[in-house]
Amino acid sequence: MLPMNFGINMADNGMFVKDTGQGQTISRAMIIEMLNKKFEKLPDIDKKLFSYGPIYLAGNAGFAGLVANSFFRRVLNVTQGRFTSSLPMAVLPFLTTAALYTATVTNPLMSGDLNCSTCTLIRGALVGVVGGGIYPILLALPVNAALAARYNSAPMPEKGNMIRFWTNVSKPIVHKMYVVLLLQGLFGTYLSSKQLDIYLKMLKITDSDGEQLHG
Repeated sequence: MLPMNFGINMADNGMFVKDTGQGQTISRAMIIEMLNKKFEKLPDIDKKLFSYGPIYLAGNAGFAGLVANSFFRRVLNVTQGRFTSSLPMAVLPFLTTAALYTATVTNPLMSGDLNCSTCTLIRGALVGVVGGGIYPILLALPVNAALAARYNSAPMPEKGNMIRFWTNVSKPIVHKMYVVLLLQGLFGTYLSSKQLDIYLKMLKITDSDGEQLHG
């Protein structure tokens, strides 16, 4: 079992090592290898949740992108370019959220670098809110503003009044997206908590009980 109180140090050969607190050090590569072996001994349902959980969160982010896009299209009376605006609004939040969650939660857990439960939950919540809520709103604004200007579907602001104009346009949409932001934050928190539970279960696995978990 890997100790939970690792300390990261730099070895003489430049390789990162972790202090077990017992005068022993384990290289990062060895820790990742041990965790991967323990991961393979988990029940299939745990492995699937750990591996595909970020995709579910990212899928919600893609849906949020479509919702934000729809709101801006209505406010700006944009009827053209439905496909060209919907495609990036679904794909970009999906890819961004999946990449963010994997980089900040999944990978650190699988490398033994994230042992703080509170940090894990906060990271999951932030990725859900930022990647699956705020980012789609910020992305939908310029996409639909460009379409509105191109097709003259709504009056455009003068140069000196652009910030106030787009702020007024965005405020009611942000209010409507509050529920989406809340749900994404809750889902990100839930997913990170489940992955943390799986990670802690993984740490308790020994070579002798691997078969029992699969039974």
